[in-house]
Amino acid sequence: MTIALPTLAGVRKAAKAIRPDVPETPMVRSEILSRALDAEVWLKNETVNPVASFKLRGALNAVLQAGSDGVVTSSTGNHGQGVAYAARLAGLRADIFLPETPNPVKKGMIAAFGATIHEVGYDLDDAKDHAKRFCAEHGHAFIDDGESLAVMEGAGTIGLEAAQALADIDAMIVPMGSGNLASGCAAALKGVQPKARVYAVQSAAAPAMAESFHAKEPVERPAATLADGLECRVPAGLAFAAMAALVDDAWLVSDEALLAGVHTLLECAHALVEPAGAAALSGAWAHREEFAGRRIVLLLTGANITAELMREAMALTPLFSLDGVI
Repeated sequence: MTIALPTLAGVRKAAKAIRPDVPETPMVRSEILSRALDAEVWLKNETVNPVASFKLRGALNAVLQAGSDGVVTSSTGNHGQGVAYAARLAGLRADIFLPETPNPVKKGMIAAFGATIHEVGYDLDDAKDHAKRFCAEHGHAFIDDGESLAVMEGAGTIGLEAAQALADIDAMIVPMGSGNLASGCAAALKGVQPKARVYAVQSAAAPAMAESFHAKEPVERPAATLADGLECRVPAGLAFAAMAALVDDAWLVSDEALLAGVHTLLECAHALVEPAGAAALSGAWAHREEFAGRRIVLLLTGANITAELMREAMALTPLFSLDGVI
């Protein structure tokens, strides 16, 4: 069976569809990170929207195409926020299935956007099974974060914005959970700048997509990361196929490195992110020798961090010493 992969044309169409409700996000050069990495480092900040996460882009693009009076999804939080907010814009009912004991910040925002929350399942993929059964019973549209081309091309609008704002990008480094974001951004960025490379970064405590990329086939792995935005136990077919076709490499970093990245971004770039949102920096730091003298874009994907995790991050040593860079 042929799988339709994201395209530059599809991403451009998504950008037009979501633009009235999702303004272009900032991209700024970071002097401190550039010095630390010995590269020209730009930050694409996806935390500055109503859900403080890039997930609004794909969710809205998919909800606008839903063709139903209600939408359903499963999520660890950010995608659920995106679907809840998009459904409210479109005047649709939204049912969001979260795994048991979800991130309270994300759960609270989903409720604030008016969605009905279902806490069920021991992890994201188990919650997804429950959500799909509910969807079939009630005849609503399922917004699948991993199997939806509309979600993927909506996420890819980030890559399009970066490509249009900055010439001669050598590499874009992207946090990875399901793989939607990396694949969508790769389709867009490479469509405009064919020489650019896209790298995906996942937690070593939830390595399914990264290991699938290197195995060249989907492999299921346990997901026990504190970075809920990077959680994935069962690779989705579309996400895996798109990643295998479009992404250049996939890396793993420890949860400790993600928390250190949170500390580093707050201290050195004045940017608040959750652990998943720090994955691009943590991955770039681990591979910094590859990027010396190059122009790179780091995606900061979300800022929905709990106070507890922020305290843990600030108690850790950052990735590098500020004194050693200035």
